[in-house]
Amino acid sequence: MAHARPSIAAAPAMDTASALAAAAAIGVLFMGSTLLTPLYGLWQKAYGFSPLTLTLLYASYVVGNLSALLLVGRLSDQVGRRRVVLAALAAAGASAVLFLLEAGPAWLFAARALSGFAVGAGSGAAAAWIAELTPEGRRADAAATATGANFIGLVLGPVLAGVLAQYGPWPTRLSFAAYLALLALVAWAVASATETVTGGRQAVSLKPRIGVPAEIRARFFAPAVTVFATMAVIGFYAALGHSILRVRLQVSNLALSGAIVASLFAAAAVVIALARRLGSRRSMLWGLGLMPLAVGLLAAADAWRRLPLLLLAALAGGAACGLGYRGSLQVINLIAPEDRRAEVTSSYLVAAFLGNALPIIGVGVISTLAPGPSASLAFAVLVAVMALAALTVGLRQGRDG
Repeated sequence: MAHARPSIAAAPAMDTASALAAAAAIGVLFMGSTLLTPLYGLWQKAYGFSPLTLTLLYASYVVGNLSALLLVGRLSDQVGRRRVVLAALAAAGASAVLFLLEAGPAWLFAARALSGFAVGAGSGAAAAWIAELTPEGRRADAAATATGANFIGLVLGPVLAGVLAQYGPWPTRLSFAAYLALLALVAWAVASATETVTGGRQAVSLKPRIGVPAEIRARFFAPAVTVFATMAVIGFYAALGHSILRVRLQVSNLALSGAIVASLFAAAAVVIALARRLGSRRSMLWGLGLMPLAVGLLAAADAWRRLPLLLLAALAGGAACGLGYRGSLQVINLIAPEDRRAEVTSSYLVAAFLGNALPIIGVGVISTLAPGPSASLAFAVLVAVMALAALTVGLRQGRDG
């Protein structure tokens, strides 16, 4: 029996309540990804993890991200945004339960991968949902709302976990109990939001669609490298910021450690809000231009063991990441052919997820072989070179029209 193809409703007016529910879903999903940040040191002490094991635990999140992208990346186009977002929130809840009941390292890896799957499955559907709930002339606002919600969630994770781990009982478990309650509240709001994928039913296909058309490959390079570098910096702070603070800078207070890491994400959220009217290409290029400064300050803070330098590095990194992520995502939306937008966006997200994992694993290997600032310096050089290469290409393409 043939199925009618679902249609996507365009919003004639802003559905604020539904858009806020979708944004809250993005925020709470990404919050789960950084809820672990102040807790890595506690697990390292409990299980004797090496720096490499810690980075692999962090990177298992990306296994979940990529699995979701490849398996269910197009599912919300077929069955609706609300269903997929609710399922992603349920997966995030299951991940929190695994962390709450954690009985060994294998539980941590499984819970971390499931958290990544939840983010990969739900964040793209929620971002598309926000765009569809926003009038055509305000689509730039939709992108800013989605990326801003992303970074606000990243802020809340380490702040909440750091405070509860430092001052509450059950330091590695209480934050996940609180997170479950927050997930339930957001799920209730999402269940009441307006669905934008309407009409007939379509046979569900889980076949991945990833690719970059030949005619836009040259223009794809700069935004892809931008998001790779951006997510590498985010991953460094989320996975290893606590280690630099505890081992190199002797900061033992988990609440303070979480707040310092969160300052990067807070700076990104503020910059996204302040630069809403900055063009997509300019935003991307400014992010790339700030990136070498940000990672240079990070390497200097680690080498000289200066907390004010690390805070300055986090703020500069947040500005670079906020501008780079928002700008590169909007550039992708502009250059992608309408009939292949999902494929191009998926390719962009693959670059993002790989950037969030591969450099961090490399840092873990270097840290295991050569403890000290060597890993931070190598990371800074890699990110700076990539940013400058992408900046050069982006500027040349701008001049050439």
